[in-house]
Amino acid sequence: MTRLLAMAGYVYQSAAAIILIFAVSHLLPAADYTSFSLALASSQLLCVLMFEWLQLAGLRFLAAAGENEAARLRWSLFAAGLSSAGALVVVGSCASMASALPAGIIALGLGISVLQGLTDLYFLSVRLSDRLGIASSLLALRATALLTGAAAGGAMSGTAEAALLGIASGHVLGLVAGLLSYRTPLERASLQTMLTDWKTFARYGMLAAGASVIHLSVPVLLRVIIIGRLGATGAGAGFSIALDLLQRPFWVLNAAIHTVSYPELIKDFERGTVMKSVQSARRMFEFMICTTLVLLGGLVGFIPDAARILVPQESLDGFLATAPTVAAFYFLHTHLQATIAVVPHLEKLATRLVVVAAGQLAIVAAAALIAVWAGLSPRQAVGCASLATLATILVALGPTLRFEAFPRWSLVVQALVAAILIGSLGSMPTEPATWLAGKIVIAAIATAVIGWRGDFLMLARRS
Repeated sequence: MTRLLAMAGYVYQSAAAIILIFAVSHLLPAADYTSFSLALASSQLLCVLMFEWLQLAGLRFLAAAGENEAARLRWSLFAAGLSSAGALVVVGSCASMASALPAGIIALGLGISVLQGLTDLYFLSVRLSDRLGIASSLLALRATALLTGAAAGGAMSGTAEAALLGIASGHVLGLVAGLLSYRTPLERASLQTMLTDWKTFARYGMLAAGASVIHLSVPVLLRVIIIGRLGATGAGAGFSIALDLLQRPFWVLNAAIHTVSYPELIKDFERGTVMKSVQSARRMFEFMICTTLVLLGGLVGFIPDAARILVPQESLDGFLATAPTVAAFYFLHTHLQATIAVVPHLEKLATRLVVVAAGQLAIVAAAALIAVWAGLSPRQAVGCASLATLATILVALGPTLRFEAFPRWSLVVQALVAAILIGSLGSMPTEPATWLAGKIVIAAIATAVIGWRGDFLMLARRS
């Protein structure tokens, strides 16, 4: 039951993130929203740059550690996190002098990066202390605080700075709630032991995090290239809303599956038989592929209807023109970054992860630049980026194929059929309300069938 509630908590986070984007886009003028969006995307990139290596190292090593060893590793992990936070503030403050953004927005972006990184690190330690229920509740609480803070800031002031201050306040509340709700066991380590742990973390974590930073740079670069053509206009804001909105459901669903399933997969890989680890990986792949396919169908089928109600009128055309293609891009991007990387992470092939990520960044940048230079529309430019990402996936499949954790292709085909069915509902009218209710019922039935066929609810309880 705890694992099922954890999945529900991640779904709630996704919904809160979607509502946040819609709310802030309504509360801020198009130019302010573009600045808010760029600052938030940049803060995410900095957070990954400075803290992702610790997240990945902590997940990889804490999940397989015994109780006493885990307590010592947590001490080293938190010490490294505080050091990374200090370095981020110093380096970021110096680098900000060359930025065209206002100083207030830059300071808030740096603060959000630090707060998010430290909070995520603490929540990870709670999860890996066998407190999945508490960790999920904390994540849901933070999602609520982020939504409330950003909306309140935007409503009271109507500026990007106020909305970003609300985001920062949400992270502060989440961190304080985490410290009050559960104190993870710690064992003080000597300086020499801590430095040894840092070296172990860095050897694996920094390369793996480098791959994550490069992957995260791909949509940021795509945004810069296309916004450079559109400018701070309604069309540019609509495209920014699509990029901000449609990455969240895929990211949150992937994070939910990894939180529920990946620590156990690491234990099976390190301590179990080869057959057991292959079976665990196969179930995880099925979970990820099938659920994201259905999610893609749901976004294509329902987001346009919701957008006509929730997206500001000046940004609506830009959003509707690019949303389906952006959703397809994030579907592929998520699987390249998460699914295809599972086996290399297990086998600690961190250098390969960096090479794959750099390859994607290079060919996506080339494809987008050529598309813009050729005068193609933003939708077509994103389509070119999607094809480039698909090519990278095909090239990077080697370790996964050799591991032989093949999903049941019949189940994947069924999920694809369900996704097409749900996506086709977007062509149906939503007026009167009975039509919309009928669409929701059809989508719910299709989703439930795939969940039952894949045994995903049972998987969430036992994986």
